[in-house]
Amino acid sequence: MRPAQPISPGCPSSRWTARASSAPTACRRSPGGCSVRARRDQESGMSDDRLAGALKATPFIDANAPAIRAFVDRHAGTGPDRYRAVRLYYAVRDAVPYDLRYFGIERDIFVASRCLEAKGSFCVPKAVTLAAVCRAAGIPARVGFADVRNHLASPRILDLMGTDVFRWHAYTLLHLEGRWVKATPAFDLAFCARFDVEPLDFDGSTDSIFQPFDAAGRQHMDYVLDRGDHDEMPFEAFREAMQQAYPRLITAMAAERAALAGKPQPKPVTGEQP
Repeated sequence: MRPAQPISPGCPSSRWTARASSAPTACRRSPGGCSVRARRDQESGMSDDRLAGALKATPFIDANAPAIRAFVDRHAGTGPDRYRAVRLYYAVRDAVPYDLRYFGIERDIFVASRCLEAKGSFCVPKAVTLAAVCRAAGIPARVGFADVRNHLASPRILDLMGTDVFRWHAYTLLHLEGRWVKATPAFDLAFCARFDVEPLDFDGSTDSIFQPFDAAGRQHMDYVLDRGDHDEMPFEAFREAMQQAYPRLITAMAAERAALAGKPQPKPVTGEQP
């Protein structure tokens, strides 16, 4: 994995890229946006061994699960990998509704095949799921994380979180046509329409990582910290970070899920408020 690193405000979002390696690449200001080195690193790909790691089935990115393979058979189609990846991106984006009530830290939530069966999910499981279906289709894929500031989050969510920074927001890196490209399948069409946000498109060639503005032109989201990318979902690190940062949000969302299912209310999650 790559260590976390701050993102330069001088780097346009479409050029926010970093090499999938153990060495961080700083994004420095230049007339063209990111540094020449960062662009070169992005386009250079990685070794055969590293690509092999981005194709393996894992406990969370369970690319060999029957549900994952069936999903690929239904949606990937034929043609170049880029076209197949784009089809899979849209299929994952809209197959599972984005619903923060399903935010939690239970292990099963983050297994790709379980996400496909869920009534709702959030950015991390959906990024894991896109990685799984792409690996099943023979396309190398990794999961990446960043802290983002959401300027349009609801007052209730902001109160439960104690901040407008969403830590460990997830995206997927896909190796297409010799380079790594970022895609974020979190927000489905219905969700975007409900909150008047433009849905994220993905063409397989250009990074598609966040909506900077809503449909009315209001600032929506910006990235503040790159946390690196991984061959597998870093579950323990994620769970610990969420317990420390958002204990009230975890408890509240678990209570809403329990109410929907008619189950007893969960016990509060311990941890410190940010």
